[in-house]
Amino acid sequence: MTATLFGCIVGFIAWFLVRYLVAGLYTVNQNERAVKTSFGRAERVGDAMTADSPIGQYLTEEDKKLYNYPQVRVIQPGGPYFKWPWEEVHKVIIATQTINMAFDPENPRGLDADSMLEAVTKDQLNTGLKGQIRWHISQRNLYAYLFAIKSPITHVMAYFVSVLRERIANFEAPANAQQGDATALHNIAATAVIGISINDLRKNLSAINDHMDRECGDSAARYGIFLDASLITGIDPPQEVESALAAINTAYNQVSSDISLAQAAADQKIVQSKRAVEIETLKAQAEVQPIVALAEQLKALKQSSQGALSAYVRNVRLKLFSEATRVILEGNSHE
Repeated sequence: MTATLFGCIVGFIAWFLVRYLVAGLYTVNQNERAVKTSFGRAERVGDAMTADSPIGQYLTEEDKKLYNYPQVRVIQPGGPYFKWPWEEVHKVIIATQTINMAFDPENPRGLDADSMLEAVTKDQLNTGLKGQIRWHISQRNLYAYLFAIKSPITHVMAYFVSVLRERIANFEAPANAQQGDATALHNIAATAVIGISINDLRKNLSAINDHMDRECGDSAARYGIFLDASLITGIDPPQEVESALAAINTAYNQVSSDISLAQAAADQKIVQSKRAVEIETLKAQAEVQPIVALAEQLKALKQSSQGALSAYVRNVRLKLFSEATRVILEGNSHE
């Protein structure tokens, strides 16, 4: 009886050591971070709150009241660490991940390679958007990701989609400083046909992506997920609009080609005209230069001695008389 009791006690002790001590050891991988809770309460970092952290600067004063979460102590990679039976470790992967912007977290099986996010433009044109989102879990706000929100990625995707659709619905092409150039004329023609030019949306994808990055900068403070970048890669309008755009682009390319040829011919004529003006100017200068030199010589003769200029004129006349074959003298009408 005593041996049986002793065996039970030893077995219980062995079970306890394995169940609660050895099993209490854990490690954290390099791409992971962990938060430990004791009786369901995460270990806090003093009285620090999200609004006081660097990511809190993106929140408005109203949002700071709604999304002001406590800062929790983050367990860095390494180990082994130990936890008591009443403690629980929550691990998250902080590596950057990429998802299709048409991804629906509540219906992940409905996504395929051709899935697009639908958005309506200002002129009620239904368009399809293709692209990706790069994101990672924010270490500065693990409380929001683990405890405050049931499905953070669902909230982030809904927030991103609402901001993107609002941007597409209110998009207007930036004002062109040179409304007379060919590009501006093309934009005006395209807009006249379909309202908001799809070409403008496509050409401003970079600006739209930058706008999304700015508008979603507070996602880390709101939901504990930081959006690294939004990469909108394509905008596909309905087929009938695509056909109209193809016709517009063809006409635009033809007009651009004609304008380029006309501009080249005009530039060539301008260059030729400038060259002709330069040649005629040089000829006039060449003809004026001897006259100016002669005037300087006559002035010098006049100043050198009295009668020198008269002698020079007499000599010139004699030379002219010697070379002439006929001389006509003016007569006196009274003789």
